[in-house]
Amino acid sequence: MVSETGNRWSGKEVVSCDIPDYCQPYLEKYREALIESVAETSEEMMERYFEGDEFSVDEIRAALKHSVCDGSVVPVSPGSSIVIQGVYALLDDIVKYMPSPDMRQIAGINRKSNEIYQANYDFSKAKSAYIYKTMMDPFIGKYSLIKVCSGVLKSDDTVYNVEREVEDKVGKLYVLQGNKPVEVKELHAGDLGALAKLTDARTGDSLATKATPILYGKAEISKPYTYKAYKAKNKDEIDKLAQSLNKIGTEDLTIRTVNDSENRQMLIYGMGDLHLDVIASRLLNEYKVEMLLEKPRVAFRETIRKTADVEYKHKKQSGGHGQYGHVKMRFSPSDDMTVPYVFTQEVVGGTVPKNYYPAVEKGLQDCCVKGPLAGYPVVGVKAVLYDGSYHPVDSSEMAFKIATVGAFKKGFMDASPVLLEPIVSLKVVVDDTNTGDVMGDLNKRRGRVLGMNPQGGGKTEIVADIPQMELYGYSTDLRSMTGGTGTFSYEFARYEQAPADICQKEIEAAAKEEA
Repeated sequence: MVSETGNRWSGKEVVSCDIPDYCQPYLEKYREALIESVAETSEEMMERYFEGDEFSVDEIRAALKHSVCDGSVVPVSPGSSIVIQGVYALLDDIVKYMPSPDMRQIAGINRKSNEIYQANYDFSKAKSAYIYKTMMDPFIGKYSLIKVCSGVLKSDDTVYNVEREVEDKVGKLYVLQGNKPVEVKELHAGDLGALAKLTDARTGDSLATKATPILYGKAEISKPYTYKAYKAKNKDEIDKLAQSLNKIGTEDLTIRTVNDSENRQMLIYGMGDLHLDVIASRLLNEYKVEMLLEKPRVAFRETIRKTADVEYKHKKQSGGHGQYGHVKMRFSPSDDMTVPYVFTQEVVGGTVPKNYYPAVEKGLQDCCVKGPLAGYPVVGVKAVLYDGSYHPVDSSEMAFKIATVGAFKKGFMDASPVLLEPIVSLKVVVDDTNTGDVMGDLNKRRGRVLGMNPQGGGKTEIVADIPQMELYGYSTDLRSMTGGTGTFSYEFARYEQAPADICQKEIEAAAKEEA
């Protein structure tokens, strides 16, 4: 477009050719846009543009490089890595239009003096580098890919990890050519290289000297919101799966694993369904361990809506001392969903001795871990022990604990139990043309749209409250609706009562699991 010449592939060679007729309208359209961008670089260029002057190829390239360097123009270079076409053109464009390291500025913080340190890729200054990526090689181990920001890094140097405040010995230095490491003796300011087997180093860490500890700002890592439950296909590969995921997580910081002990499942978070599928494929191909991905269980809660007054007597006689515990309790909503239960006692006359109160509370505590309705944690219950009886010989803490468990199960089921589902505050940023489709989809997912905020640049942020269970598969659906331009984020907001049909399904599923 710059030189208005045509080129085509002839085998592995690029040869000149005439511009096809069907390309001529596009050439005129995009060249006009290019010339306008060139004209906007200075007032002199703008005057020449309005006067109808033609810009030379050198002037266009100089202006284009200026626009690329300040970020106002983003070049696109076509090619194919499969057949190695377009690589030379890309490298040529990088040399012609991209900023070289000696033109760029980079600064960090000197942790000793707390002053700004202008590294600026100056090889005469103290050595410092930034780890921009980590790779796990199955044969050699971990590679820390670095950008040398100042000074000269040599093999057998000692570097100081400013982030973790530890020193590490540099063994060999490498330059990666594809996936092949080539050993070098030195890396100079501005170079991209790799260090092998740095023990404590992580992506985003800064390497420097202890005398001049320079800390560079970390790149912003996207937060993963798409998650699934996972497990090893073979039970004897559980440890191998955990180790393999840890290695992949060292390379890719957008992966996160969580042990969801409440629902007895392991969760893996990623940037989308495809991302999680790629991780599973890598585990199988590179680490020879198969991971199964499943729909995750939702962290429901159980509570009650009414008051129940119950009496429960635990009495058992077998050889020797028997067991006797008798409680009368009242269960009602506590209106505090942040704690499982609130326990108080109103016993008069010592019908239940004080030394058994802790046993009663321990029984409540155990019951709230796994509720009677569907096996989910219990919240928002107020339990009052107001009467009971004891036996001077047969009563024990265990007997009163068992009696409390029985009373809780009966009282909970008599007090109109319900399931609470987690509600998240969702923010979706989409093009203005997609807002209708996205809002309609949120309504189908039982979402409540709270507002819309213009973001500029033809973008709108939609804010909504939505049940967390309805977000399963949302990343794929949002990508489909917006052509890949939509993004979303969410955070937990509160618990709300689940609809009756959802409650019924969860109760039936819990009953099947118990059976």
